[in-house]
Amino acid sequence: MGEGSYAVAAFREGGVWRCDALPSAVLGDLSVLLSALRSQPPEGGPFVVANVDDEFFLIARSHGPRIDLLLSDLTASVEFPLAAQVLSRLGEDPPEDDELDEVWPIGELDLFSDLELGEDEMESILDDLDAYPEDMLDAVIRRIGLEDEFRRARSAGRVAL
Repeated sequence: MGEGSYAVAAFREGGVWRCDALPSAVLGDLSVLLSALRSQPPEGGPFVVANVDDEFFLIARSHGPRIDLLLSDLTASVEFPLAAQVLSRLGEDPPEDDELDEVWPIGELDLFSDLELGEDEMESILDDLDAYPEDMLDAVIRRIGLEDEFRRARSAGRVAL
């Protein structure tokens, strides 16, 4: 994993959102990432964000026993095991060779609808082909109101290998 890689857990504690950096182990294995998510307090739908080499990001959000996944770029599954594991869990096939020039998200675009970020707005953020994945993720985090907490945790959790 490169310098642009990090993982952050966001959870509510006493009605207030908190963000903590997660160990780099969650960046390569979906089961480890989901275990980290399940270990968060259940109040308000905790979520985990993994940004891998600033090539793609994954958001996993818990809604009780249900876990929603959003992968910013389906084509990342060809090169990155974490993205491939997400596709497998979603029951999706990897992209064909002639589709690798395209970039498109897959998963639950409405996973933050309870935080006033609906599917249409999420799709608009993720369809910006001029934006890097971290820029898209920053727009999502800013839109749901966790910018300062998330930035602090992200800085603490960056992986430099």
